[in-house]
Amino acid sequence: MVDEPTHATARVGRLRRQIAIGKEVTVTTQNAEATASRNQFGTFGGVFTPSILTILGVIMFLRAGFVVGQAGVLGAIFVLIVCKLITFFTSLSIAAVCTNMQVRGGGAYFMISRVLGPEFGGAIGIALYFAQALSVPFYILGFAEAVVVTFPGLQPYFMIITLTTAALLFVVSYVGTSWAIKAQYFIMTLLVLSIIAFLGGGLAMFSTERLAENIASGYTAIPGKAGDYNFWIILAIYFPAVTGILAGVNMSGDLRNPTQSIPNGTFAAIAVGFVIYLIQIVISGGAFERQAMIDQPFEILKDNALFGMGAVVVAGMFAAALSSALGSYLGAPRILQAVARDNILTVIRPFAKGSAQGDEPQRGLVFTGIITAIVLIGVGNDSGGGALNAVAALITMFFLYTYGMVNLAAFIEAVSENPSFRPRFRVFHWTTALLGALGCVGVAFLIDSAAALGAVVVLGLLLWYIKRRDLKATFGDARRGFIYAGARKNLLRLRNMEEDPKNWRPSILVFSGNPAVRESLVSFAVWLEAGRGIVVMCNVLINSFDELGHRRPVALERLEKFCREKNVLAFPSVVVTPDLYNGILTTIQAVSIGPIRPNLIMFGWASSLEGFQKLNNPMRAAQRMGKSLIFMFADKLPEPGGAKTIDVWWRGHKNGELMMILAHLLTRNWEWGRSKIRVLRLINDQSEFKQSNAELEELIDASRVEAEVVIFTADKPFRDVLHEQSGGSDVVFLGFEPPESENESAWHELYVHLLDGMPTTLLVSSMGGADLRA
Repeated sequence: MVDEPTHATARVGRLRRQIAIGKEVTVTTQNAEATASRNQFGTFGGVFTPSILTILGVIMFLRAGFVVGQAGVLGAIFVLIVCKLITFFTSLSIAAVCTNMQVRGGGAYFMISRVLGPEFGGAIGIALYFAQALSVPFYILGFAEAVVVTFPGLQPYFMIITLTTAALLFVVSYVGTSWAIKAQYFIMTLLVLSIIAFLGGGLAMFSTERLAENIASGYTAIPGKAGDYNFWIILAIYFPAVTGILAGVNMSGDLRNPTQSIPNGTFAAIAVGFVIYLIQIVISGGAFERQAMIDQPFEILKDNALFGMGAVVVAGMFAAALSSALGSYLGAPRILQAVARDNILTVIRPFAKGSAQGDEPQRGLVFTGIITAIVLIGVGNDSGGGALNAVAALITMFFLYTYGMVNLAAFIEAVSENPSFRPRFRVFHWTTALLGALGCVGVAFLIDSAAALGAVVVLGLLLWYIKRRDLKATFGDARRGFIYAGARKNLLRLRNMEEDPKNWRPSILVFSGNPAVRESLVSFAVWLEAGRGIVVMCNVLINSFDELGHRRPVALERLEKFCREKNVLAFPSVVVTPDLYNGILTTIQAVSIGPIRPNLIMFGWASSLEGFQKLNNPMRAAQRMGKSLIFMFADKLPEPGGAKTIDVWWRGHKNGELMMILAHLLTRNWEWGRSKIRVLRLINDQSEFKQSNAELEELIDASRVEAEVVIFTADKPFRDVLHEQSGGSDVVFLGFEPPESENESAWHELYVHLLDGMPTTLLVSSMGGADLRA
């Protein structure tokens, strides 16, 4: 059953969709470079310390009092709870995902890519790297601004302060992560002392009367804008105080036991941060006047510190800014190294290499240092930082969307019900992941809708670019399980729904053989399906399974490769059978995707009588099973684009309605978008013209198919009429009925004579099911 070869090899790839430009890339897992001697940090040094230092940041010093003054004690507590719930839900998702896999370097990027795939993971990983890399100069700017505010005489040296600070932090990070961790211990000591100083000072001034005065909200007008502050604006201002949970996660490649340390350290940091912020809200509300908290939130902490330790509070704020910068210096290069090792983008491949001792991402650290220096020099002496406000908001968005993607990854793992999803962390449910994802997106738009939308656009462009590279991942992800679960549920639902002509769709089983020599057959099968149904390509190998079974995987791979290379949207199938008749019948009976079974069986034209005789019995058997038939005589594939003519020869409703629907579906492809459908009818006498024309016009109107009616009489053989009317068309639809065995020779001889010299012709035999008026 080999059709006559055509010269249309390059055309099947243009079936509705085009192959994305770009070479195929294989995404590998962390390579052998990652096996170098690693750091072995524990929970406290590797996760808790960087996380808590990022959580207890400059917001605690500069904005916490302002939030209490505006929202009141109760309102501020509610703001804290809402913000903490989002990060808590995200931490639950982190714990579930990281305890379900062997976590390597890359932190959030590694977890997202292993669940959502390399495209989403790559887009988030690259965005997260730049977010953390750009965070370094921003935290340094915050530190320098605090310095010049505290010591106004240093204002002329603003740029020198920023560049010197950046250089010192770079040296600490480059010397090694262990040195950076030790430096963070010193910074945390200053931070703890400053917290004790300002909380102790506030506690010494605490009174229940003042607490009662500040218990309710007292929103004031927004300077320079119409309207007052409200709950959501205050939440947006306060939310950065509770972020920072990824600071420890990003150290995953340097942990002794990341599966245990990441959840334990993250939850501990969240809990400690919540307690400290809650105590600060209550003490501030009972110690300070509302207006003072609104106008001078930092000054009241410094001026009322315990035992006059205002300098310690200032040092604590400096430490908060420096620790955040150092955390970003440590985290950003590790993300870049992980993305590079997965070969997401060739241009960043050099950053995959780590140092011999500790596998430190020193190349990524140098690149991050260069970015930091460029940003700081670009800002110059702008101590107000106004030029970077928009970029700062965009950075915050990337962090929030990263949290959202972590939640989405955990949600997909849970909902897809993959048997492989067996996290050791049991306190998790898909609802918390969904709430966390929605909360992240909501807060992003509350903080800055323009920046949130801009982040979506940037991430979308990154995702689109990575998808164009036709990545092939060697690691599994949960997307297949998620799609599988959805497909299973829908197929089970579809099974219980009655079929109706209004819902008829083409499910085509095409016996393609080797598609390399039958591309016209495959092309028309896909065109007739037009993205509305299913196409199954089958190659029947004739021999016993014992003799030929070993060739079946090779033949199946050939079909799959053909579909990939030509972008043919079809499902390949290969059957090994002792004889053609039983092979075709078995395939027709067995092929199904749940309740979706083939309703159209498509064969290529058999030019020899012997070839036709092999197909006639299977065709008649297929009809007995209620399957409609398409027997295709292929001349050549039409050139893409341009106006084309599709002729449907109408001889009645039995085959005519299916031919009209297939002709309409053919025009739904871009190659046939400018086609004209003609419905041709040959009548016996001119007196029948008016009635026949009215019937067809009414049918076309009711069917909502754009077509032109052509009715005529002729006193010559039908073959001459067919060639005269349709010889110049691009494709012709004719009805047919498979002959009985005793008439095979005469039938075949008749159609060979009829089709000789014709353009591509589709012979259609309908068994019903398609209603043109539905």
